[in-house]
Amino acid sequence: MGTILETKQLTVCFGDHVAVDDVSIQVEQHQLKSIIGPNGAGKTTFFHLLSGQLKPTYGRVFFKGEDITNLSPALRTRKGIGRSFQITNIFPHLTCFENVRLAVQSKEKVYFNWFSHVKRFKEIERKTYEWLELVLLNHKAGELAAHLAHGEKRKLEIAMLLALETELLLLDEPTAGMSLEEVPKILEVIKRIKEQGNRTVLLIEHKIDMVLDLSDTIMVLFNGRLLADGKPEEIIENEQVQSAYLGGM
Repeated sequence: MGTILETKQLTVCFGDHVAVDDVSIQVEQHQLKSIIGPNGAGKTTFFHLLSGQLKPTYGRVFFKGEDITNLSPALRTRKGIGRSFQITNIFPHLTCFENVRLAVQSKEKVYFNWFSHVKRFKEIERKTYEWLELVLLNHKAGELAAHLAHGEKRKLEIAMLLALETELLLLDEPTAGMSLEEVPKILEVIKRIKEQGNRTVLLIEHKIDMVLDLSDTIMVLFNGRLLADGKPEEIIENEQVQSAYLGGM
């Protein structure tokens, strides 16, 4: 399958503080890789570097072999990188269907008078319902996004990213702020995306137990540095990880 994402010596400094420190990783295509680490480890900052919200002080980012270090977030999105944030990014006064339909239209480059073409309309409608079904929101298609529970808003945001047909999905703590009842539902959506087998997922999570069963590989950040990177069983048995993050499991 090959490598879809690679970083080389990725580093970003804020004054004297090194937030991400010399991180080099490779992410294989169609794999699910989780990034774990305690608060302040540099996980979200690392995502900012991947999605273009931040420019590195040093180092490079490659997507499908292309150096994208200096590309804007919008250009990275067009190349196939989709990013969710800890705060959901949806249109609250539109329905779930309309939120996802806008993303489908954007991908299809259909902006004006698209409703005049019946076949085109039906295809966009079909795709919209497909994405809603994948994230288990098809029964909420006509509901305003503002009225959704927090976990449902996260699922809607993921549907919008999928509708852009992203090849690499960056999910920043998708279970953050959710009730205990909502967490299994969002994990089920991520599992369904993984089982489709046609996307690469990079997932930030604070709690390792959330991602052990989902992940093909796990990388551990600690004080901005890459502490470990390997299969879940290797990470669990890693003594450095246990002492630095897991509290000596």
